[in-house]
Amino acid sequence: MHGSLNKVLLIGNLGDDPEVRPFEHGKLVRFRIATNESYTNKEGQRIDHTDWHSIVVHRKGLADICELYLRKGHKVFVEGRLKTRSWVDDQGHKHYSTEVHCDEMTMLTGKTDRNPTSGGEENTGDSIS
Repeated sequence: MHGSLNKVLLIGNLGDDPEVRPFEHGKLVRFRIATNESYTNKEGQRIDHTDWHSIVVHRKGLADICELYLRKGHKVFVEGRLKTRSWVDDQGHKHYSTEVHCDEMTMLTGKTDRNPTSGGEENTGDSIS
């Protein structure tokens, strides 16, 4: 194979409400999601492990949807690509951060769970791309 592929698919729960930063040409939305894994080790003990993933949304329509509808605890499906950025702090130390730049997002927490005053609408996911 001569090409390459940078694609990430995650299903997880938001750890906090999204952080929104306005910019001259739109906004940037950041949030973290937790993914969980469980397995049984050699001693027969159940092990639960959680990984946290930083998500960045900058596409205009998708950023607006994330700002309006996503809240702490909501389950989402995120599709995007990995990007690593680096910076130097005030003490001269170089830092790295790897983030998922979101291209598509599906809200898996149903409408009833997102808005308790909705009158009991069906609990289905909404896809945003």
